[in-house]
Parts: sequence; structure tokens; C-alpha cells
Amino acid sequence: MALAAQGDTWGIPGMTFLALYLGAVAVVAVLAAIHRSFLFAGTRGAHVDKLGPQQIAYLNGGERLAVYAALGGLRGAGAIGSAPDKTLCQTGPMPSGVTPLDTAVYNAAGKRIRAREVGTDPWVRSTLDQLRAGLEANGLAVTPAAIRTARMWALAGLALVLVGIMRFFAGVANDKPVMFLVFAIGIASVVTLTLRPGTRIATTAARTGISQVRRNYDYLSPVQAPSYATYGAAGAAMGVALFGAASLYTMDPAFAAEAEIQRTFGSTGSGSDGGSSSSCSSGSSCSGGSSCGGGGGCGGGGGCGG
Repeated sequence: MALAAQGDTWGIPGMTFLALYLGAVAVVAVLAAIHRSFLFAGTRGAHVDKLGPQQIAYLNGGERLAVYAALGGLRGAGAIGSAPDKTLCQTGPMPSGVTPLDTAVYNAAGKRIRAREVGTDPWVRSTLDQLRAGLEANGLAVTPAAIRTARMWALAGLALVLVGIMRFFAGVANDKPVMFLVFAIGIASVVTLTLRPGTRIATTAARTGISQVRRNYDYLSPVQAPSYATYGAAGAAMGVALFGAASLYTMDPAFAAEAEIQRTFGSTGSGSDGGSSSSCSSGSSCSGGSSCGGGGGCGGGGGCGG
């Protein structure tokens, strides 16, 4: 370690400070990565292949994709449709073997609610909360507590950034070169941003399982132009769960457009539009009395670190 010269900022030579500073940034980044690997690991060997379409959809894209999967299954069963005013409507009886989320979405459709607002319906909201809680209990979904704990590492990164900024101003006041210190602060800032995880849903175990399930159901990918008349309502729901809302446009473009489904949401690749155009019901009225629409990272010499 270089000996401190008279006039060194904080009594630490610039090159020495830079080495210590960048070393601290690296240590924080590595420890955070290791800690997160444990926080987000989930249940090892989790059987994602035994989950239903809506559970897989939630892990793959959150609440909205879970609702889209329910819409896909109900639409495939002929139970719901869309009207020209962008609202959902019931077009048939509740199919057998439905999930709690199916029931809640079907009920919401009876209220003539817009598809983009289905998640705000109290019954749907409660069912989604129950769905998430079950996945968290089985080590498949990341808990809010784990996210909050992981974000604590961002505070350590922020502390390093503040130390760097303080060193910068102290170095400038001491008439020391600080150019390399600026780069080091930039590196610390970038690392800090990466230390604040976004909204993560699936655990590592769940992500691995979903990748395998997606390979198993590759024939449902929109790029394969699957015939959902062949695979039925369950196939339609699984297609949406694994490949995103683009599958709804493949299954029924008119319904997806009228329901204002976000085409690229949850998509794993570009999908091609296809399928047949259908409406709420042929010659029948929707609940509420209105007809549905058709087609539904040093220098030395003099202290470059301030």
C-alpha cells in the first residue's frame, strides 16, 4: 500500500483509494449476487409441469397474464366473448372443471367489464391474491419479503456512491486530479442500479421448470399457427400462459382486438396472427341487453482518485 503523502485527501493516496473503492464495489456486487441466488432459488425440483395454465401464466407474466390465460380458456370454451364497446360478455354456460379464477373472470364478464379492467374486479382481485399466495407457499413465486431483502443491497451501493461523491469534492477542494474517480463513481452507480431488483415473480426453480414446459408445448407457440379447435380450451389457456397474449390473437384475433388485449404482453417471440374470426354469439344478445359485435469501470502519480 502506498504511503500517504502530505496533502493527500483524507490521508489516503489517490491510487490507494481507487483500489479500495473499486474493491468494495466488487465485494458488494458479488455478495449481493450470492445472497440473491439463495433468496430467489425457490423449491429445488419444483414440478412446474403439474401446474395449471393460470398458475404458469402468473409465474410467466404476473396477474395480467393469468387473467389473459383465463380469458383464453373461457373463450375457447365459448363461455365469453366481446362487444364492440370493448366490454366482455357471457356467451355460454360456465364450462366444467373451471378454476376459481375462471369463475371470477366469468362473473366479471357478466358485469360487462372491459378486459383491461378485469383485474380490478373484487372477486378477481381476491382470487389472484390466493393464486399468488399458493405459489409463494410452494417456493415457486418470489415473496415481497424476499424482494425487500434483496433491495437492501442497493443501500450499500448507494453508500459507496455517496462516499465517492464526498471524495470527489474533497479532492477538488484539495486541488487533486479526480478524473479516474469520476469513472469509479460511475461504475458504482451502475452497480447500484443493478442491485435494486425490479418486480420479480418466479423463483429460479420455477423459471427453469417453465422453460422445460415451454419446450414440451412448443406446438402451441403462435409461430406454429396451432389449431386451438384441436387443442381445446385447455390448450388455448396453456398457449397464452407459455407464449403470451399473442396466442389470443392467433386463436381469435377479433375477440382479442375487441377486448383490447395487449398483443405483445408475456410473449416469448413474435407471433403470427391467424385463426378464425368469431363473435360473442351468433344471433344472440349479451348480458345487459346489448348485442355483441362480430368478429369478436488507475492511474497513479499524484493521486488520480482525489
